[in-house]
Amino acid sequence: MRLYILLVFMLFSLCGYSQQQFAPVNPNTSAEARQLLSYIYSIKGKQIISGQHSYPYQPNKHVDSVKAITGKEPALWGNDFIWSGTEDKGQDIVNEAIKKYKEGSIICLMWHQGRPIDNPPYGWKESVQAKLTDEQWNELVTPNTELNKRWLKQIDQVAVWLKQLQDAKVPVLWRPYHEMNGVWFWWGNKRGKNGLSKLWRMMYDRYTNYHKLNNLIWVWGANGPRDLPEDEAFAYKYFYPGANYVDILGTDIYNADYEQKDYNELLALAKGKPIALTEVGELPKPVILKYQPEWVWFMVWGDWLWTHNPRSLVKEIYARPETINLGDKK
Repeated sequence: MRLYILLVFMLFSLCGYSQQQFAPVNPNTSAEARQLLSYIYSIKGKQIISGQHSYPYQPNKHVDSVKAITGKEPALWGNDFIWSGTEDKGQDIVNEAIKKYKEGSIICLMWHQGRPIDNPPYGWKESVQAKLTDEQWNELVTPNTELNKRWLKQIDQVAVWLKQLQDAKVPVLWRPYHEMNGVWFWWGNKRGKNGLSKLWRMMYDRYTNYHKLNNLIWVWGANGPRDLPEDEAFAYKYFYPGANYVDILGTDIYNADYEQKDYNELLALAKGKPIALTEVGELPKPVILKYQPEWVWFMVWGDWLWTHNPRSLVKEIYARPETINLGDKK
């Protein structure tokens, strides 16, 4: 299966590369990652890749759920480097990602990172969803400060896991600091030249130029804008680090909030780069995909597959001829 996927990527890189408007932002991107990005460009506006997020402690539970409902498996497998338990599950995630890639899956990894002022394990409310003061944030994004050094230690550990995937020739859709336009994570709603955009560029520089991680496709995944009091997500443009640091733009959609104006805003910001539904709670109905054809993948979040989606909708979306599932000869 892996051989087939690689052959497909190579075919599109040779025959369909002219459809790709942008080279990878990292000029040293690996051949495998280039082939994957070229493949994604080749389906843009025509097809959509099915995806399912799993949890570090249950890497197959939700994939099995998709198969139980639809008889099919998602083509994209997602997981999270979050350290919320008593141990870092990074090695287990790497091992499972390599296994899934060999079986033909596309790999998408993210990270609910704990605050750099905290020590692991990182509590959800106590760390991931806690806050940094303005003074702490400025220290974080200032090189050689103590807080900056603590942050470097955190991201260097995850670089170890990503390096193992590079050594195994596994390309990764890398989606850090997601939902950064929302107010609920410590990295959220940080605007301006010293805000999230600077932190993103700092990670990009560390991973690309210091660690030489060339297997990453950089995915900037925001949240659908909304104006719920104390649960706001603001306009995409205030948090975009720029086209030189992002390969694919995306958004997380919950409560079926598939606003056409938000889709149009993200398309305009992307300026021809692919856009993705980087997380969804409720799957988009076929009529949504009719009017929003540019999404290149969707990834349902964990248990939401069961708790917020009618079985009939899951079956319908997976059965669409435009949906690319694991093993499909598209």
